[in-house]
Amino acid sequence: MPSRRRLLRLGGLLAGTAVAVSGCGFRPLYGPGGGSSAVQDASAGVRAILASTEVALIPERSGQLLRRALQERLGAAGAGGTTSHELRVSLLVANEPEGYRRDGTPSRVRSILTGNWLLQSRTTPPAVLAQGSERAFDAFDIPDNQFFAGDAARDAMNQRLIQQLADDIVLRLSIGLRGATAA
Repeated sequence: MPSRRRLLRLGGLLAGTAVAVSGCGFRPLYGPGGGSSAVQDASAGVRAILASTEVALIPERSGQLLRRALQERLGAAGAGGTTSHELRVSLLVANEPEGYRRDGTPSRVRSILTGNWLLQSRTTPPAVLAQGSERAFDAFDIPDNQFFAGDAARDAMNQRLIQQLADDIVLRLSIGLRGATAA
């Protein structure tokens, strides 16, 4: 059982940390509650660009899932709205075995998704607004005799990877656009 002194020290440490973090200048990236009007204007500019961005087609099933996840995060652009920007993503999927059974068959597989992305305007010639590369990785176990369980584990892992990669792309895109609109 922790002593009273330890609890008081821990409480003081947590209070000091909270005060330090509150003065660090942290502001929401593209949400409400920014500080100055310049920050709010930059956030509004980022939201406007994201909402007017159409995600180009990405081949194969993983690409379709990533495109849908990106569209959900960017807004309803492409669903009847006007789009002035296009996000192009090339997706690379790599699988590698991590563990082996005594007979040499894999018992665990690691998947790595790499998404190289480019945001460009729809003007002639197109202007590149931001570009980058994001990577997500996860793994799943292959059960001995349960084929369905292996498929379910792989599908769940793919869904987690797609969601993580979409979050990372939108976050990095927002950071890059915020720097460009604030300047």
